[in-house]
Amino acid sequence: MALSSPLLEQAVDQLATLPGVGRRTAMRFALELLRREPQEVARLAEAIRRLREEVRFCEHCCNISDSAVCEICADPNRDRGLVAVVEDIRDVIAIENTRQFRGLYHVLGGVISPMDGVGPDDLHTKELFARVSGGEVREVVLALGATLEGDTTGFYLNRRLKEMGVEVTMIARGISVGGDLENVDELTLGRSIMDRKPYEQGVKR
Repeated sequence: MALSSPLLEQAVDQLATLPGVGRRTAMRFALELLRREPQEVARLAEAIRRLREEVRFCEHCCNISDSAVCEICADPNRDRGLVAVVEDIRDVIAIENTRQFRGLYHVLGGVISPMDGVGPDDLHTKELFARVSGGEVREVVLALGATLEGDTTGFYLNRRLKEMGVEVTMIARGISVGGDLENVDELTLGRSIMDRKPYEQGVKR
């Protein structure tokens, strides 16, 4: 795509690096930005800058946070003995939208995937084991997607957590095999959380 403006072409090239954004969509975004008032574009640029420079991981659950401790972990009304292990922040949002879970979370930052070279040490597993070893956690809910990678991660975590003497459960499989939590409707996900079962029972299909 040869453009008359090198600056426009540079903007399109950068926008097209975003997942799910092709060059045609990137072009629409770039042209829309040119139509906007300079103040609007400046606010967008500042929001992106602050997102990249100031957002951090919660020191307790590894969730994305604006401060050292996220709002969920800081909430005194949460059940601190109940922790749901999820793949990423999108799963936290999906579960929170059900309004059925009042425990805390632990965000792994991915799942074990030998094909992609991702092992347990590449995830926030050490932080999870450190939380459990503190003695406050009584139950860990494995709220992972019904995929091969999710099952592999659940199997590994169940084995390690059982050795630490904590109860391990998993969400009920009202979720189709191969499905991600973010794509499940709130009613089904809410029921899956409430109807969780011991991990050993859940993996028997």
